Amino acid sequence: MRYIHSEESLTIPEGVKIHIKTRQVTVEGPRGKLTKNLGHINVCFSHPSPNIINIEMHHGNRKNVATLRTVRTLINNMITGVTKGYKYKMRYVYAHFPINVNLDKNGDTGLWEVEIRNFLGEKIIRRIVCQPGVDVEASKNVKDQLELTGNSLENVSQSAADIQQVCRVRNKDIRKFLDGLYVSERGNIEGA
Repeated sequence: MRYIHSEESLTIPEGVKIHIKTRQVTVEGPRGKLTKNLGHINVCFSHPSPNIINIEMHHGNRKNVATLRTVRTLINNMITGVTKGYKYKMRYVYAHFPINVNLDKNGDTGLWEVEIRNFLGEKIIRRIVCQPGVDVEASKNVKDQLELTGNSLENVSQSAADIQQVCRVRNKDIRKFLDGLYVSERGNIEGA
């Protein structure tokens, strides 16, 4: 079954500018600017009034119509990013061998690098390069906690996932060996 016409609408808050050209979405706000290419999704954008964006689709089946809400959520996440920002907190969990984490910023690329040592007492050094636009710092008032902040939800959450995934326990009972770095809290920078 095809739906003749389906649409989702999105309200733009004060202080945020959205520019859409050839499905290339640019969102500008007080915290910065984010761009995303949605060229692979067949949707139409319209601007009925200055603070409303309509996302429309004609003759889409059920799967195509589902992308409307996805596109709306993606743009909404970008709006939240440039107004409030995103913050993920990660805790180190260890039973015996204390996990040692070093953070440094690469001079050439400007990206943060996270170095994890002594995980389960292993000699191997695990290195993760964070996504662009993501800042990492060790919490000042809480022991064994990392804070990842940035405007792009995708980049912040992907960096957190990379850190969590590199600390998987292999060839042991994962119910007993619960060591690792885990996301403990997700939220926004402003109003967190």
